[in-house]
Amino acid sequence: MEGILRTQQEKSVERRFSGGGFASLPDAFHYPLTDDDFARVRGLIYRMAGISLAPGKFDMVYSRLARRLRVRGLESFAQYLRLVELGDEEESEAFINALTTNMTSFFREPHHFRMLAERLAKRGGRPVSIWSCASSSGEEPYSIAMTALEALDDPSGLDILASDIDTAVLAKARQGIYPIDQLAKVPLHLRKRFFMRGEGKNDGFARVKEELRQPVTFRRLNLLDEKWPIHGKFDFVFCRNVMIYFDRETQHAILKRIARVLNPDGLLFVGHSESFHHTQELFKLCGTTAYTLRG
Repeated sequence: MEGILRTQQEKSVERRFSGGGFASLPDAFHYPLTDDDFARVRGLIYRMAGISLAPGKFDMVYSRLARRLRVRGLESFAQYLRLVELGDEEESEAFINALTTNMTSFFREPHHFRMLAERLAKRGGRPVSIWSCASSSGEEPYSIAMTALEALDDPSGLDILASDIDTAVLAKARQGIYPIDQLAKVPLHLRKRFFMRGEGKNDGFARVKEELRQPVTFRRLNLLDEKWPIHGKFDFVFCRNVMIYFDRETQHAILKRIARVLNPDGLLFVGHSESFHHTQELFKLCGTTAYTLRG
């Protein structure tokens, strides 16, 4: 190749190294990423996962995918993207995992859990089915489980489906091991009831107890798939901070399908930055970022 095509990111990183040449740069910056490559990435992640990747995510794409080039021993993004486009199963999964943003915490947006507890307390002994659409590394479904186990007189009918498109975070969720400082928002009595503190080499970590793990089923699910591996309907659906990554057309299509799997008196919880004015024929607001089916 004649010369070396350098991205703006490479140039900015180079200026931070006194050597001034590419020999002083980290391995992650040895692969040129062209505008055409970036456009292919945006098209692929939209088709595969429905994610509308903003033009300003160039640096994020570079840093996350360069790792995959090193793992696969490839020399260019063009080679790498060809693998994904040809349907390489391992790389297609890794591609989605790399570009999926997972931001979560225990009892995030606590008003949803208060509302869930109030509704559950009124259900008596009826079974409860709950879906966490983007469970990430498990903090949300385990928060749901803690809330439900505390609120229900008889938790034997509790069933929580926790799904995500990212297989890496699902593996972490199934492990159920978290640094102690990540449990800061978990009330002390819940920490004592539902977590075991690590000792020795596991000092500084906590593992979820079987009581908390038992009602939760983790499963990979792509919200864009034509058929969801779901049977029956849900009383509560948590789909929080998911729609912000989709365009309006994709949002509407997914919300129509969620409406079909939500019980008539069920609740849909969404993120605080999400608004669904364009789906008013499907849902109506019934609380802070909480919706129920219309009509």
